[in-house]
Amino acid sequence: MQEPAVTPELIEAHGLKPDEYQLILEIIGREPTFTELGIFSAMWNEHCSYKSSKKWLRTLPTTGPQVICGPGENAGVVDIGDGQAVIFKMESHNHPSYIEPYQGAATGVGGILRDVFTMGARPIASMNSLSFGEPDHPKTRQLVHGVVEGIGGYGNCFGVPCAGGEVRFDPAYNGNCLVNAFAAGLADADKIFYSAASGVGMPVVYLGAKTGRDGVGGATMASAEFDDTIEEKRPTVQVGDPFTEKRLMEATLELMATGAVISIQDMGAAGLTCSAVEMGDKGNLGVRLNLEDVPCREEAMTAYEMMLSESQERMLMVLRPEKEAEAKAVFDKWDLDFAIVGETIPEDRFLIMHNNVVKADLPLKALSGNAPEYDRPWVETAPAEPLDPASVPGVDPIDGLRALLASPNYCSRQWVYEQYDTMVMADTARTPGQGAGLIRVHGTEKLLAFTSDVTPRYVKANPVEGGKQAVAEAYRNLSALGAVPLATTDNMNFGNPEKPEIMGQFVGAIKGIAAAVSALDMPIVSGNVSLYNETDSQAILPTPTIGAVGLIRDPETAIIGDARDGHVALVLGETTGHLGQSALLAEVYNRVEGDAPPVDLDAEKRHGDFIRANHALIKACTDLSDGGLALAAFEMAEAAGVGVHLDDADTAALFGEDQGRYLIACNFDQAEALMIEAGRAGVSIQSVGRFTGDSVRIGSAEAPLAELSQIFRDSFAAHFA
Repeated sequence: MQEPAVTPELIEAHGLKPDEYQLILEIIGREPTFTELGIFSAMWNEHCSYKSSKKWLRTLPTTGPQVICGPGENAGVVDIGDGQAVIFKMESHNHPSYIEPYQGAATGVGGILRDVFTMGARPIASMNSLSFGEPDHPKTRQLVHGVVEGIGGYGNCFGVPCAGGEVRFDPAYNGNCLVNAFAAGLADADKIFYSAASGVGMPVVYLGAKTGRDGVGGATMASAEFDDTIEEKRPTVQVGDPFTEKRLMEATLELMATGAVISIQDMGAAGLTCSAVEMGDKGNLGVRLNLEDVPCREEAMTAYEMMLSESQERMLMVLRPEKEAEAKAVFDKWDLDFAIVGETIPEDRFLIMHNNVVKADLPLKALSGNAPEYDRPWVETAPAEPLDPASVPGVDPIDGLRALLASPNYCSRQWVYEQYDTMVMADTARTPGQGAGLIRVHGTEKLLAFTSDVTPRYVKANPVEGGKQAVAEAYRNLSALGAVPLATTDNMNFGNPEKPEIMGQFVGAIKGIAAAVSALDMPIVSGNVSLYNETDSQAILPTPTIGAVGLIRDPETAIIGDARDGHVALVLGETTGHLGQSALLAEVYNRVEGDAPPVDLDAEKRHGDFIRANHALIKACTDLSDGGLALAAFEMAEAAGVGVHLDDADTAALFGEDQGRYLIACNFDQAEALMIEAGRAGVSIQSVGRFTGDSVRIGSAEAPLAELSQIFRDSFAAHFA
């Protein structure tokens, strides 16, 4: 088959700028072949090379005594004691999910699960963070249904519990939804598998499902803005098969136990190209591939198609040659392909052969380690005008609460998470819908807590404080359970980095995240950057999602009780009534104004430590975030099936979103003891009411708990069922 000529139009279609193509010519000293152009396009796009973000990602704190492996591998690895490690990461599948919601979301789940078990870990938990456009936008309902069904369809079949997540709606996502998928697994700390190839002449082995034409060019598509040609991009979305993935996981873990694996890499973005290049680059070796040996499920596939296909459920491995027969037997047993498709070579060379014809011959380092790196111009986000408190009229507190409970942004998410299997594996200690999720570490007393957090409207108003707040809220969600926060993974979703104002949002958020993970001892150990989330030049809200993991060593220290009739309601932390960028302002007054609430990282740390130190005095605990005290108190009451009476009916005190605060429920004598301990620790705590009866009463305003609960539980389905 004749390969097309490399023209300026073809170069542009591959997402390469003229100066980048000129650099390619300088590196290889000639015009690239069509296959070579595709390889450069895949490796140098934003999705694989992080060319716009590397400079700033290097500023993130990534180390600590608990960190076994930080960014750069398939997932981060963190010590949880007793010779065990938790392996976790979050990644985006935004563009594919907008084009083809079910498969886009499903393969996002499949990809992140492979990142975890590629390192030798058995997945134990998943989460997802979803952002959609306006609920009434004509495409939103289709996207919500497709994405939720895709996540459930893949995760449920594979058999991993969903521990939590978040769902939001905003007009900024009308043309570009966000689907961020998280997975975590467990492994022995001394049996982690890495991706760096080693040894010359070692067999390179293809594992898993066959290669097809689905997903060809997917990584390049994910590094571009959307426009009116979006429907033409549908063939770039991968198609997943969770049952094959389940077999692949079992086969991979069994293979690892044989000692046959030198290195192993998931075939994710850019498929065979990226996995081979990364393994060679990390091991300072070259790679030769013989494409006629690649198992294909379609006829007459070209070298270009095989190298850029993103067919799912595939791995690449460097094998100990003496273990070949034993390794092949494992994959034969699981009815999966096992094919030697190449070897490691000593030269800095990526040599692609197809039926004895050279299809690509490139310096391997130039594809990965020497990819372009940009110091993009950026402008600092202008400070938001402070909100004039006098401009926010007081609201009847029950009416304000009703407005939040009826909003798709703040009502119960049960319609979503009830479509996910949350109990498979039988180690779930706390299901979604109540803050952070909790999974038992099987066979031990330990529990792992999981949460995913970001407030995009804060980040847009003030990227630095918004970045801090995303980490701080994750810290609070873990601390509210009594967990010690261990580490974080980030998913940086932004618009076009070539626009200085967008790049400024990214830089500001990184600065805020870096300050927070340092102060709260939650290093970033893995992550993902998703840029060019724009349609017709309309950018999404800056959405740096933070996934965090915490550890409870002794189940006796876990705070997982409910409020009970007669419990006192206490707020830990200072309340000033910050209404800027608040949920109340948006939902009741249709205003998005003011600055994000400031984050005092020292106070966050003190308050989290206080919760853990006094866990024995606390019956139930939650952090205060969106909707302030009013929403947090209702949610705690509703979960327990008991009413709540709050003393203060002031709008700002009820609905303000001051940071660093927790709502605590406990008996009267425990409340007294907590106040004494708070005085000793130098932290603010005050009684704000009590849990009692069967109504929600705020000041003199009152409504039956059952009525508000029905609004809370039925509103999501009313919009989308």
